[in-house]
Amino acid sequence: MKIDSGQGALPRASVLVRARNDEALVGRTLEGIFAQEGAPEFEVVVCDDASTDRTREVAARFPVRFADPPPGAYMPGRTLNALVREARGDIVVFNNSDAVPAGRDWLRELVAPLLEAPDRPRACFANQVPRADARETVRRDHARAFGDGKVQATWRFFFSLASSATWKRLLLEAPFDETIRYSEDVEWAWRNSRREREPVEIVYCPRARAEHSHNYTLREMARRFRGEGVSDRIIFGDRPALARELAGAARETLRDWAWLAPRPRGWPEIPCAPVRRLVQRLSHWRGTREGGQP
Repeated sequence: MKIDSGQGALPRASVLVRARNDEALVGRTLEGIFAQEGAPEFEVVVCDDASTDRTREVAARFPVRFADPPPGAYMPGRTLNALVREARGDIVVFNNSDAVPAGRDWLRELVAPLLEAPDRPRACFANQVPRADARETVRRDHARAFGDGKVQATWRFFFSLASSATWKRLLLEAPFDETIRYSEDVEWAWRNSRREREPVEIVYCPRARAEHSHNYTLREMARRFRGEGVSDRIIFGDRPALARELAGAARETLRDWAWLAPRPRGWPEIPCAPVRRLVQRLSHWRGTREGGQP
């Protein structure tokens, strides 16, 4: 559903879709976006970052507008800021090309907190449900991070841009940091939720569901958690002791085993669980020690 030229009762929205080599999922994602019901009028802007597969060709089958990434080496904040400037809507919705809307009410539920209080600075993020092929330990992580939101509410801070929405005016007033390679979404949300004047309220929308998960290899996991460790040092000043990270790995392993025990499908993951958690925690610890970009 594209933005029309008339004045509607609701603010207009721009759904910004970043894509790279996502031929297998981008079609499902765009089909799900255009099937939304009861949401504000919207446009869809696709930014294809030099894909070498058929991602752009598949996306071109839908009534989308393409926007090129800024020239030079990829930095997520720089691309995001450029896309925000391209957006024609009052509301900016970020949705990765591999985050498939899980229902026709995803967009309506995601922007509802914005429309309920249009004068309040808010940023909303969706419930990310694991894909059918997700490992059981990945499912456990999603159940804790998303689900009904009770566990994430006990954490210091949590936000995910993969499927999220906020007002364009907030993003223009306070753009994304263009110098960090990981957790640019957390940095933006943390910085703006703590500002003295009109802090941004972070709202979790459990009924706005998008299918999004990754079965990372150990190498991919190490790279990601190292990068997040670097960013956590920049954002929060984190520099945890090695003993603390090892204790965290042990706790998570015990939780994994408790989750896997009653689920025969996940029994093959039992021996791998401690290795997975050690890679995560040690890579994060290494990143917090670097104090710069990985």
